[in-house]
Amino acid sequence: MPVATTDRLSIELLTSQDGGFMLELLNDPAFIRNIADRGVRTLDQARDYLESGPLASYREHGFGMYALRLKDDGTTIGLCGLVKRPSLDHPDIGYALLPDWRQQGFALEASLAVRDLAVNKLGLDHLLAIVSPHNLASRALLEKLGLRENGSVRLTPEDEPVCLYEWQAGAA
Repeated sequence: MPVATTDRLSIELLTSQDGGFMLELLNDPAFIRNIADRGVRTLDQARDYLESGPLASYREHGFGMYALRLKDDGTTIGLCGLVKRPSLDHPDIGYALLPDWRQQGFALEASLAVRDLAVNKLGLDHLLAIVSPHNLASRALLEKLGLRENGSVRLTPEDEPVCLYEWQAGAA
């Protein structure tokens, strides 16, 4: 059952059955370059990642990263959702698509739907986003989504700084 839909997408809870998709996405060179190398190299590790990440987030926060599936055939093309990080005051919105599905408007379409879900169903009025300074495409997408750059942040003391974007309901 979808948590949200768009014209082209069904946005759904991830399950342990999404291990193969997750393994592929987490090992995509662009994911590793722009987000992080999660060190997931096997199907069992991908299932563990799902269990300790998105599935745990659903239980703990009532939200998490969601699967993006094409409405017409159910193909899983990426992720979009909300993450509550200990080092940030508010949930952050994020997305990642498999290579064949980039530059077709899916990330913006999904992000708008997730932002609406956050506001209208989860009652959130403040969202953040983090992005690598070199990831100009994602920075432009966040601007289209209505987030504005608000400095930089290190998620842990060891991490490189990332750009912090912010959105608040009702803000100009």
